[in-house]
Amino acid sequence: MSLPHKRFIQIHSLASYPAVLLNRDDSGMAKRLPFGGTTRTRVSSQSLKRHWRFAGQDNHEDAARVPFSLQSLGLPMGERSKDIMKYAVWPAHAAAASAVHASVCEALENEMLLRLYGDKAADAKTRQALFFGHPEVEYLRTVALDQLALAAATPALCNPSPQPDKKALKAFAELLRENLKPLRDNLRALALGAGLESALFGRMVTSDTASNKDAPVHVAHAFTVHAMERDLDFATAVDDLRNRDESADAGSAGMFDIELTSGLFYSYVNIDVVLLVANLSGNAEDAGAVLGRLVQLIARVSPGAKKGSTAPFAHAEWLMVEAGNDQPRTLANAFRHAVPLQGNVFEATMAALQAHLDQLDAAYGVQTQRLQLSVTPPALHNVDVLNLQSIVAWLQSQLQAQPVPA
Repeated sequence: MSLPHKRFIQIHSLASYPAVLLNRDDSGMAKRLPFGGTTRTRVSSQSLKRHWRFAGQDNHEDAARVPFSLQSLGLPMGERSKDIMKYAVWPAHAAAASAVHASVCEALENEMLLRLYGDKAADAKTRQALFFGHPEVEYLRTVALDQLALAAATPALCNPSPQPDKKALKAFAELLRENLKPLRDNLRALALGAGLESALFGRMVTSDTASNKDAPVHVAHAFTVHAMERDLDFATAVDDLRNRDESADAGSAGMFDIELTSGLFYSYVNIDVVLLVANLSGNAEDAGAVLGRLVQLIARVSPGAKKGSTAPFAHAEWLMVEAGNDQPRTLANAFRHAVPLQGNVFEATMAALQAHLDQLDAAYGVQTQRLQLSVTPPALHNVDVLNLQSIVAWLQSQLQAQPVPA
């Protein structure tokens, strides 16, 4: 038996954004976080993970061209959906489905949905949005095609007869229930069947707990190290044609307010390397490649709404990685007292980080190996400064297996 050199990889970063609306709540306002008696601007972990999944692109095809994207690794990805049959299975089998009666397709769909979504399968609105890996989707397509072929072998169930034979349809429904019993077991048996995203961020299936996956990548909500800075941008929409008509009334075609925020955000990610390797079928080489991508995504990919009007793109100005076996701990408490918004905010932020880290080390001892990337001085004392590629290479070396002491 062997284990990686270090059990946990922790990644801390600071990135600055001016005049943006990175993550909105249901009212269209910037998400907030009360911390240490001060309201901060927040970016949810769900938002961060989604942007990393798609590497800042709008579709899978473009994302695959980004050299540090998850898609470019060549490992199976996946999709989240409440209706995998409608959007992924049936489009692949339009011809086969058209050869049999609609009631046959309905019976097949209902039985497969029941096996996949459980008791709430009947109503798409109440179903859980499940994540399916592409291998799982391909398997579901194969199952559906096989069952359609069985139905097509019974003339009473095929078009163009006006109505399916009720007895034949009942017999087919009973056959479906028997044939689809092992559906979930077969899905679980697929190698990396749940997709890379599930291997990284976990998966919860309330209707089938055996299909759940624990997440080796733990992502905290990012927040500003200082009090929230916000402004309401009063905007108008001009009617170009009306504006050219001298006889028309002056005025805009619409007026509204947009909340904009600025801030220096602290982000924290912890990776359980042992669980990551296990979720990737024990392949340490794949785990190293994935780990390298994650660090680059954290440093280089920006979360952000309203891209066209705010261009919310920035790289991390500071990033530190830690490798160790002790229980991970965030450095967020360095900012429990909000950094004052006077003078050099970044310098004050680094001073708060340095003081908090020194206090932790004095109390518990230095439990991790550390490297940092520093764009804007000052950097932390006594931590080597390297570029991003060198940090990635060092992290990947932590996955080189070593024998477990007897």
